Amino acid sequence: MAVAGSVVVIFLFVISILSPWIAPYDPSAINLKKVLVSPSVNHIFGTDQLGRDIFSRMIWGSRISLKVGFVATGISILIGAILGALAGYYGRWVDAIIMRFVDIMLCFPSFFLILAVIAILEPSIWNIMIVIGLTSWMGVTRLVRADFISLKERDFVQAAKIIGAGDFRIIFSHILPNAMASVLVAATLGVAGAILTESALSFLGIGVQPPTPSWGNILTAGKDNIDIAWWLSLYPGLAILITVLGYNLLGEGIRDSLDPRLRD
Repeated sequence: MAVAGSVVVIFLFVISILSPWIAPYDPSAINLKKVLVSPSVNHIFGTDQLGRDIFSRMIWGSRISLKVGFVATGISILIGAILGALAGYYGRWVDAIIMRFVDIMLCFPSFFLILAVIAILEPSIWNIMIVIGLTSWMGVTRLVRADFISLKERDFVQAAKIIGAGDFRIIFSHILPNAMASVLVAATLGVAGAILTESALSFLGIGVQPPTPSWGNILTAGKDNIDIAWWLSLYPGLAILITVLGYNLLGEGIRDSLDPRLRD
């Protein structure tokens, strides 16, 4: 699974990096003479309602999806790792306050919370990345907290305390590196979730705004022309499916390789 997921992830990286050279057309170039042209040799994925080449927009859209996935996941991992480390290491009232805050955040459906915040703020790619990151750290907090509760009783932590190491050094230099396995898995799966959320927001019209290409806003054009332009829904839908599946497979494979209890 990890190999299959890695192939998909590496392929997407290559496509996004080389998009200025791979894309045959300007993704924002309007050509009213080629409106809703079906897939052909000149336009292998067809064109949209403004005559823009779907293949070029899909390639450029991969950059947006990966940027949102990595930045949003980075924010959630940073917040979740710090709060989880503090809760697991100090315990008692620190743990109680942080975990009650986590419980409160989990009471709100994340997607509807994101919708509410985005509706208030101006829709932009940076607002989307920040909001997704700020509403998806709770699972990471729980994972890191559980690891810290177990690891802080190990001999190497007690030895660090004996030689006079401070709490900051013990948390970030000794315990957190040993808890990175679960964080890595959570990050990989989090990228897939962030990409899916961004696509859904763009599909609803409050995500990445035109003319910037995004798989989600290409799907919106597909919804409006589903009866006469099937390619507008098929190709971005497959891209989202394959991308999310690739990251999920990679995350599952990493988890299996890092957890000795899951090995045959």
